Amino acid sequence: MLQVCLNGSRSAADGAGIPMSPEEMARSAAQAVAVGAGSVHVHPKTPCGHDSLSPRVLAPALEAIRARVRVPVGVTTGAWAEPDPQARLARVRSWSALPDFASVNWHEPGAEAVAGQLVAMGVGVEAGIWSGTDGAARFAASPLGPRVLRVLAEVTDPDPATAEESARALLAELGSAHDRPVLLHGEEGGTWPVLRLAGRLGLATRIGLEDTLFLPDGRRASRNAQLVAEALVQYGSFQ
Repeated sequence: MLQVCLNGSRSAADGAGIPMSPEEMARSAAQAVAVGAGSVHVHPKTPCGHDSLSPRVLAPALEAIRARVRVPVGVTTGAWAEPDPQARLARVRSWSALPDFASVNWHEPGAEAVAGQLVAMGVGVEAGIWSGTDGAARFAASPLGPRVLRVLAEVTDPDPATAEESARALLAELGSAHDRPVLLHGEEGGTWPVLRLAGRLGLATRIGLEDTLFLPDGRRASRNAQLVAEALVQYGSFQ
């Protein structure tokens, strides 16, 4: 499975190709799915361009994307969108339109409460385990581990020379990962080396303007679909 990550915490300052409005997100998602993306991860944005967990921001984004694609659509619950753990939990509880899945960063305060609430609401949980954090250890001890949809192994090492090594170390930390499927991905300079490693290991992965603005040859990517098309070539070369 190749997931497209449409925008992340990036803003319009990162380039015209970053989808910010619900309409732009929907268009970008449709283009990415048309060339092979099997699911969509998106950060709904306020009109000012900030990530938000508000139901008034989330619902229009989900509705617009679902009008254009028929693949699972997921969102972030990152602490940067709502730093207070109790307020973040309250935001999730207030959702009227529900995503198919949501990523929960296991090293963040309040992560298990948010994950438990999502499970209770019937929303799949991507357990975000970041390298360089205690997320893997906390996840290993979590009673919710066997109930998550999958593990999102996030390699935060941006150095292309060391990202693969960091990825292997993270996978070793995860161990059996409660026997849940693993989606492995990198970011910035580490994006393509980690994606190629995922291909060699037969793991799910993701690509998009959240993770990188550049193609493997250093050219600036104009849109998410361009990254997805190239990712399928890179990934498929190991199949």
